[in-house]
Parts: sequence; structure tokens; C-alpha cells
Amino acid sequence: MPLYIHALACAFGLGSWVSINGLWVELPLIVNVLPEGWDLPSYLTVIIQLANLGPLLVTLAHKFCPGRLREHLVIYAVLSIGVVACVLLAVFWKNTTVILGQPRSTAFFILTFFLALVDCTSSVTFLPFMMQLPAKYITTYFIGEGLSGLVPGLVALAQGVGMSKCVNVSHVSDNLTEPGPPIFIVETQYLPPNFSTEIFFSFLAVMTAISLGSFIILNRMPRTFELSTENLVPDSDAVATVCRGLEGPVDPNPKTNSPEEEEKMRSTVLLSKPLHSGYQLAFIYFMVLWVNGATNGLLPSVQTFSCMPYGNIAYHLSAALSAVANPVACIIAMFYPKRSLVFLGILCLLGSVFGSYNMAMAAMSPCPLLQDTPLGNAIIVLSWVFFTGLLSYVKVMVGVILRDWSHSALVWCGAAVQAGSLLGSVIMFPLVNIYHLFQSGDACNTICPL
Repeated sequence: MPLYIHALACAFGLGSWVSINGLWVELPLIVNVLPEGWDLPSYLTVIIQLANLGPLLVTLAHKFCPGRLREHLVIYAVLSIGVVACVLLAVFWKNTTVILGQPRSTAFFILTFFLALVDCTSSVTFLPFMMQLPAKYITTYFIGEGLSGLVPGLVALAQGVGMSKCVNVSHVSDNLTEPGPPIFIVETQYLPPNFSTEIFFSFLAVMTAISLGSFIILNRMPRTFELSTENLVPDSDAVATVCRGLEGPVDPNPKTNSPEEEEKMRSTVLLSKPLHSGYQLAFIYFMVLWVNGATNGLLPSVQTFSCMPYGNIAYHLSAALSAVANPVACIIAMFYPKRSLVFLGILCLLGSVFGSYNMAMAAMSPCPLLQDTPLGNAIIVLSWVFFTGLLSYVKVMVGVILRDWSHSALVWCGAAVQAGSLLGSVIMFPLVNIYHLFQSGDACNTICPL
């Protein structure tokens, strides 16, 4: 049974972020079809931030209606929505509507919002449910959560990316009275990958359905392990007798503290001997803010502009391998944890250097450095992989450090994560879509100076 439960917990965690991670690794194929083109990632970052409405509602329900929210019903709902949204995405992702005279991917955006709503809400519902199981299964759940980024990345690598070729296409004038000679224009045509985007979205639906099925089984399993959580020594006098010689006299009428008072006492105990100074704690929260702002808002919005000038293959490898680098960095942090703030600061600086290179290449689009050379392709792919991997390691270790402070420290950590992600998305959206500081290009028609 324990191995069986481990498999179920891993499969349950797989559904936490598999949909959104799958969308990101599939973008190299989607941007060539949808009308938003290279601007599409900046739209996705904003949509994902808007989907934080789900966790906000769950948090408010816990705050104002404590004990009334049935988390298992919420999980049933969000996973079911995820399966339906993935199926609908496989059918309608290409559909567009005309808004203000421009074609827009309305169906894709709406379904992406529901997928992001599922994944964001999982952050505040899945883990509380796993707390009902013994602690050894929590690690297995986190392994499944890491696989939610690794599996789509590997499938995207197997899918490959369609090669592009330049084709002369003739256009005949619409004027029937005075038809002119045909006009020949060079256009880019994309050959299909190993399997279609529709099949990939269907795969995401299957993964989400597996997570839903695993949750159904876990939720209906008899709680044979609940004995381990029972109060096996109900008589507090027995414990007091054992401890009397160590702690002094025992108050015959002990005062029972409220949960808020107990949390305050725990925080006071932890803060009475601080692990870090105030300046160090401020530096830790700054790293949380910056790392999440860079990885969830600033850089994802311009990944197309930094990679597409090097070709579809470079963009495909950057997106897929970056998705793989994230769980790999988490696994490394699990076996080789390093809490030194100097070491984490150096890693944060190195990751920021790689991120700066990616941003610089995006600003130089459509003619970045070392374009059309194998060295340039290799550098941009490795830069994205190291940017994601290094900052992912920093995110994990900063969370471990703040966990040793108090529960409230982790709450503020979560607030800093969301604030950084939102700030990065809000900054980049107008720069990309309103001021058009980043320019897209065409491999067949863009002429770059030597």
C-alpha cells in the first residue's frame, strides 16, 4: 500500500502546473499561427496573474468562513475544469474573433485563463489536502509537482519543431477591370512537427485527468493511518509528572492559549534569537521579489523576441530545456542545499547576468548578436537554461531559509512572490504591446546589416 499511495501522490502532484507549463513549451509552434505572433507571451503573463483570483477567493473563504470550505470539492472542481479546458483548447485554440478591427485569439485567451485558474488555485488547495496524509507522502507530492514541468518539456522535445522554408508566392491584383501582372512575394512556410499541437493539448488533458483520478482514489481511501495522529496520552497530568523535575512546579489550572497567541509565541521564540539580521532579511525578501519578477514576468514576456531571430529550433530548445531546468534545479537543491546568503547572492547575480543577455538580445531583435551562426544559437539556448536553473535554485533555498523563521515569514514570502510576478508582468505588457519597444522579424524578409 505505501508504494501505491506514493504513486497516487506523485500523479496527483503532476496535475498542479502541467497545463501552464505545457502552454509555455508549446509556444514556439503557437506563435507562428495565432495573430498576436511574437507578442503572445506578454499576454500570457498578464492572464496568468489575473488567474490569481482563484487563490484569493480560497484565502478569503478561509478567513471569513473558517471551517466551511470543503477543499476536496474545490479540488474536484478545478481539476474537472482543467480537463474540460484542455479538451476545448485542442479543438478551438486556432479560433479568432475580430475586436476593434484586429483578429484576436479570444478562445485561446479565455481557455488559458481557466487553465491558469486551475494551476494557481492548486497552490492553496492541493498541499492542504496532502497534509491529511503522513509526512513521507508530501515529498512524493513535490516530486510530482516538479514532474509537471519536466514531462511537458520532454514531450515537447519529442514533438520537435517544424522547419521553415522561404517560398515565392504570387499575388494577383483584385482589380478585375485592369488586372496587373502577378506580384511575387517571399513568404515563410512552416513544415509540421512530429505531431500536431492538437495532440499535445490532448496529452495535457490526459495528464490532468490522471491527476483527477489519483485524487479521487486518494480521497476515498480509508484513513488507516489516522491512528498516528490521535492523542495517545489524553491525560495531561501524566506528561506534567514526567516534566515536573525539569520545568519546575506545574500550574494546577493551566491557561489555554488561542491559536493566534500560540502563533505569536512561536514567532517570538523564533525571533528572540534571529537567524539573520534585519538587513539580511531585507536582502532575502529582495531576492524573492527580484527572482520571481524576472522569471515570471520580465523575461517570459520577451522570450520570443530573444529566441525567434535565431530560428524556430533555438526557440523550441530554449522553451523546452528551460522547463526541464526548473525541476532539475529543485532536485539539486533537495540533495545539495546551500543556505549561505553570499553563495545565493552570487547565484542570483549570475542568473541575472544571463537574464540581462536574454533581454539585450530581445531589444536587438530582429537582428541580435551572432545571428545565423551555430555559436549564437548555442549561447541563447544555454543562456535561457542557466537563467532558469540558477534562479530556480535560489527560489527554493530562500523558501527553505524563511521556513525556519515562522509561518508569517512564509506568508510574506508568498506575498513577495506574487508581487514580483505581478510587477514584472505589468511593466512588460505596455512595453511590448503599446510602445512596441521590441520588434519582430521574418527569417525570409528581414535583412540585417553585416
